[in-house]
Amino acid sequence: MKRNEFIKRLKAGLKGVPQDVVDEIVADYEEHFEAGLAEGRSEEEVASALGNPGRLARELRFEAGMRNWKTEGTPSSAWSAILAFMGLATIDILILLPIVLPMLGVMFGLFVAVVACFIGGGFMLIAGPFSGFPGGALVAILAGLGTMSASVAAAALLTLVSIWIVNALMWFGRLHYRVIEPAIHSET
Repeated sequence: MKRNEFIKRLKAGLKGVPQDVVDEIVADYEEHFEAGLAEGRSEEEVASALGNPGRLARELRFEAGMRNWKTEGTPSSAWSAILAFMGLATIDILILLPIVLPMLGVMFGLFVAVVACFIGGGFMLIAGPFSGFPGGALVAILAGLGTMSASVAAAALLTLVSIWIVNALMWFGRLHYRVIEPAIHSET
């Protein structure tokens, strides 16, 4: 494989990564080619030594996703980190998918339930005093406030659990990367 094809495949695998990161990565691999050519090696030899550009792109996407998750900690960075992890762990996908997808579904369902309870508490707070709530207006107001505050507390706990799940996936991704890294570097 020639230099242009290697770089093209690497860029294709890095689609979705911020352009400045892609430019930096491509510049690093261009330097590898320059150094190899200066040593008298052909482009094919350098590309062969660098390995599969698709695999390299998956590893680099995972690293970028990890850095993004650690610096930002936002839901979108968590989602991109999970997707990068799934790309790296393509071998383990058949094992992880039945675990991760139901977990994500349950978390999403719980978040929807928390939002519904919050809205229900707001309805109780606003409409309860005027609708003949059992116990009177004060009980309706307190029940509405209690339901809303319990929903906020549950949402906070769910957020902490979600962060824990993302961190656990990233830990597994790092472990996976450490396990396959010697095999990758032995090819180069």
